[in-house]
Order: sequence, then C-alpha cells, then structure tokens
Amino acid sequence: MSIIEMKVPTIGESVTEVTLSQWLIKDGDYVKIDEPICEFESDKATLEFPAEASGKLIHVAAEEDDLEIGALVARIDTSVAAPSGGETSAPAPEEMAKAAVSPSTTAEPAKETYASGHPSPAAAKIMREKGIDPSSVSGSGKDGRITKEDADKATSKTAPQAQTPTPSMPTISSESFSRNTERKKMSRMRRTIASRLVSAKNNTAMLTTFNEVDLSEVMKLRKRVQERFIEKHGIKLGFMSLFAKACAQTLMEMPSVNAMIDGDHLIYHDYADISFAISTPTGLVVPPVHNCESLDFHEIEYKIKELAGKARGGTLTLDEMKGGTFTITNGGVFGSMMSTPIINEPQSAILGMHNIIQRPVAIDGEVVIRPMMYVALSYDHRVIDGSSSVTFLVKVKKLLEDPTNLLLGL
Repeated sequence: MSIIEMKVPTIGESVTEVTLSQWLIKDGDYVKIDEPICEFESDKATLEFPAEASGKLIHVAAEEDDLEIGALVARIDTSVAAPSGGETSAPAPEEMAKAAVSPSTTAEPAKETYASGHPSPAAAKIMREKGIDPSSVSGSGKDGRITKEDADKATSKTAPQAQTPTPSMPTISSESFSRNTERKKMSRMRRTIASRLVSAKNNTAMLTTFNEVDLSEVMKLRKRVQERFIEKHGIKLGFMSLFAKACAQTLMEMPSVNAMIDGDHLIYHDYADISFAISTPTGLVVPPVHNCESLDFHEIEYKIKELAGKARGGTLTLDEMKGGTFTITNGGVFGSMMSTPIINEPQSAILGMHNIIQRPVAIDGEVVIRPMMYVALSYDHRVIDGSSSVTFLVKVKKLLEDPTNLLLGL
C-alpha cells in the first residue's frame, strides 16, 4: 500500500489557518490527480484543494475544522485502481433503465466531473441556511456545478406559500410561541472580521469627524453626461468613482492621511490604492483599486464592478485582496444617515458615505431644498492630526460641490 498525505499548503504570507468548508469528494471514493477534493475558506478567499495523486481518498479532517498550515487533511491510497478497471461494479438498475429508454444509441453520454452536483461556496451557504439537500438541486453552472442562482431558485420553490388569514381570531397560547435557539459556528471570514474590528478599536487612537456635502452639481453632471458616458464606455458614471477621484486627489495633497504606522516609523505613499467595502453573503470584504489618482472615471467604475462581482461570487484571489492605503465605505446604499466607520488596519483613515436626502439648507440668505449627504472620516490620531482630518473632508467637499475642479484636477 502506498499512501500520499495531503496537507494544508502555504496559501499566503498572512494566512496561518484555514477552515475546511466542504468536501468535494466523498470519503472512500476514487480521486484523480489534480481533481479538487475539498474547499478551504481563509479570511480572504475560498480556495479549492487539488489531489496530489490518483487513488482512494481517505478523509482525516472534518468539515468546519480549523486547520493550520501544514495540518493533515486527507490521505490518498495510490494502490487502489481506478473504477474503470477490473474492480468496476455492474451498472445500477436505474442507469440500465435510462439507457434502455434513451432516444439514441449512438449519442455520447454527458460527462460528469467533480463539479457535477457540487454547490459553489455561496450556493452551499444558502442551502445550508435553508436546509436544502444539494442532491435535489439541478446545477446550471459549468460541468453541472450548482450556482448561487440555482440555490436561490430552489429556496423560492421550497418557501411556504402564504395563506389567506381567516376572519376568526385564534386563541393565543404560550405553547404556540417559539423558544428554539440555534448554535452555529462562525465562518472563517466572520471570525476574522470580528478579530480585526476589535483590534482596530483597541489598537488605534480612532476619532471621527463629520461634514456634509451638497451633491446638486454632481447630480446635474451625471444627468447631463450619463447617456454619452454609457455610449462611449459601456458603463454608468456612478457616485463611487467621483468620490474615489475626489479622495485620491486630496490624498496626493495630504500624504499624512494616506500614511500608515509600521513600528516606530511612518510609511508614506505616492499613490492612492483605495479599498472599497463590498457586502457579500459571507461578510464584508475591502479589495483595493490601485492607483486611483491615475485612473479615469470609467476605469474606476469598471474595476469596482469587477471586484464586486468576484466578491459576491466568492472568486476573489488573495492578490486582489492585498494592499490599500485608504478605504471608502458606502452605508448609504442600505439607508444609513450617519455612522462612524472603523479603520481598516493598517490604514490610518476611512471615509464613510451615507444616503442622499433632500433637505432644506440656507444659501445666500434663502432656504432651498438640496440633495445632501453626511460624510464621516474616521482616522488614527497617532498619524493624522485633528486639523488635517477636518481639512481633508473640506477639500473633498469642495471638489464634489464643484466637480469642474475635480475634472480639471484643480
């Protein structure tokens, strides 16, 4: 007997532990070399773990186990021959029946792979939460893989139908009240988020300063050029690229807001790699868009759209998660009016955007209705002085209230 041990590989410099989120090959099944046997969830991404040899797979770790780099995951018995050899069992009666009623005897049957019937990480999470058996869901993804959309459809099918309420008032009894609880292990990403938020709160001298921005001119600009912008670039001009460019331009003028602490030293950057907070089914991720100070508006829009799609599909790579000198988070998309965002370590500042509300404001002695947004800058007071934080927000405010200066780089 020849046994190959499968151990957790080195994934990245900052990754010391992973969670085995799900097995893709059952215990005792035959696995081919390079065929993914399981999925790992790190604090940054979900990764597939390929087999190093062909043979019988023997599980060692269990799903939801936390494993350090180098920990034993499984063993492969390479002395076991492939099922297509002499040990191949007779076809099941169901398969023989399907073959008998096949409309064509010459058609080549569809090939099944390890992906057939296996859900993606996002789909697996939805089905676990809704109690849906993956074997009951038909996969529409590549090689029959179950996608997030397949899981959503299955959820809607199994959702209970709303019943028309009866006119009679039911008798209320305490026995009908639910008192159930559920204990569920936090995902690797959720635990990492929790750890980093507590670290940022405890290890930085964090303060927040606020201002408000009149977005009248920005909204007029978008309305005036949107049609031509889409026609030329194939994407909408959104608020995020305008805020990113305003922040990037100001960061270049105020390097202290773009700096970070490293021991007894401060590291300054001559570029603005802005991280954007993206909400996903498994938690918040903040991948950066590099060199925002040098990109055009449509290039930033494309990059944000690409990163958001990958984040929600669970396909962000570790390289795409690295870096960032400043962060923007937009709670306004969820209806937030005001918040104090937490710094994304090791960065020193984060800008919080909020919802746009039509409010009365006094301009030149008259009360007018304007689309207003509160903005918040949380910053590490060890790196950024209070006057610098206020000045930063004022500069960003002026650029957005007169976007001509932003477009001309003034």
